[in-house]
Amino acid sequence: MKNFRTISKIALVQIYLVIIAGSVVRMTGSGMGCPDWPKCFGYYIPPTHESQLLFKPDHSYKKGMMILLYSEQFMVAKKDFISTKIYDDNNWELYSTHDYAIYNPLHTWTEYINRLIGAFSGLPILILGVWSLWFFKKNKWIAVIALLTLFGMGFQAWLGKTVVDSNLAPYKITVHMVMALLIVAFILYLIFATKTSFKLQKYHSFFNTLLVVGIVLTLIQIVLGTQVRQFVDEQTKAMGYEKSLWLAQPELDFYIHRSTSILVLAINGYLWFINKKLNLGYKKINLVLSCILLEVFSGIMMYYFDFPFLSQPLHLVIASILFGIQMYILLEILHQKRMINKTIA
Repeated sequence: MKNFRTISKIALVQIYLVIIAGSVVRMTGSGMGCPDWPKCFGYYIPPTHESQLLFKPDHSYKKGMMILLYSEQFMVAKKDFISTKIYDDNNWELYSTHDYAIYNPLHTWTEYINRLIGAFSGLPILILGVWSLWFFKKNKWIAVIALLTLFGMGFQAWLGKTVVDSNLAPYKITVHMVMALLIVAFILYLIFATKTSFKLQKYHSFFNTLLVVGIVLTLIQIVLGTQVRQFVDEQTKAMGYEKSLWLAQPELDFYIHRSTSILVLAINGYLWFINKKLNLGYKKINLVLSCILLEVFSGIMMYYFDFPFLSQPLHLVIASILFGIQMYILLEILHQKRMINKTIA
């Protein structure tokens, strides 16, 4: 159990690293740095200079490798072949999955590193999925959740492909983020279910209900935040890096996102008050409140101080950490409820 729990913690850290890497990709506009998936320009290790993507005579090309033709479109090799001195159109076909045809080495390697982190994060989850089968008789839910986590990682990888193929469709980015949070919730269950000792805490029905409301609001805020981020991306394309203009005329999503943050603060502040007043013992609620205050601060910095460096990924990462802490507190509450039910039974 102890080693299984340790690997679960490693998996959790790696998932959060994936979220951090993904937020950096979004901040730098590197989402299309690799125009294909799972390779990058048809290579396992992407090019470092545009010249590597230009047609080369007497060069060995493998099926799927890409070249940038006339600096305006990607062509992909139909088969394995050695090129002749002159470009032969019969060996190539237009990469038609999308029309994005730009090579930027910074974007390419930012996205490539993001994919590497994602691939490595799957290793501990694969181990957990296989290992969990040994727990099936003792606790079938450990096996079920571990296998769901493994399936979720596979689904998340497929979502990553659809995001690239769609040239970063906003709703697919949002689903991609929500799926990452679901995987976080699954791993937190594995960490909690393999605990050998538990803290002295009290079950309180209203506290439980209000926490669930708080978790739902956090998810809504994250979804709204991705929509606001999409609006900022569109403004960046239209206006360049005049940061002061990005939210000069925001859409309705921004105002809902900003107003709902007050409700999130109020609900979680009240949870903190109930926990302290009734001495329920859920100390992690202090971390929840700290995360929300940091979220408010980073949001103010972005809006009033023109998006300081790293403020955007920091805002998203804190929100995902907030969700994780809230989910863990919910697991603690449900455990206390089960203990009460066992006592009554």
